[in-house]
Amino acid sequence: MSPAPAKSKGPAKVPGAKRPQVPSKKVKPAKPVAGPKPVEPVYIIKRPILTEKSTYLSGEMKQYAFEVSPDASKTEIKQAIQQLYKVRVLGVNTQVRKGKFRRMRYGLTQEPTTKKATIRVHRDDVIELF
Repeated sequence: MSPAPAKSKGPAKVPGAKRPQVPSKKVKPAKPVAGPKPVEPVYIIKRPILTEKSTYLSGEMKQYAFEVSPDASKTEIKQAIQQLYKVRVLGVNTQVRKGKFRRMRYGLTQEPTTKKATIRVHRDDVIELF
């Protein structure tokens, strides 16, 4: 058996020969991507929630409860609290509270669904709510 002939990988290279120029495609400059606009902190934090439980948590555990915008993320809530109250936020817990149905004299109504955020601040920081 004789060995199989070697396959060529293309045209033979000639010393000193230049490669033909291939026209390059014109590339358009990339447009700047517009991300979401930053929202003002007063639009994220609606109001503090002052109940017996939240008052206890604020005094003993350095945790404060706020009603926040339903579409706000935890990082947005953290940044808003730090800007508004000038405190160091250690953690944010959120919960969505579904609106209850109430019987009125004109039929059933549903309370609005709200989002509650519980903020844990540094032990040396205090938020004065009242």
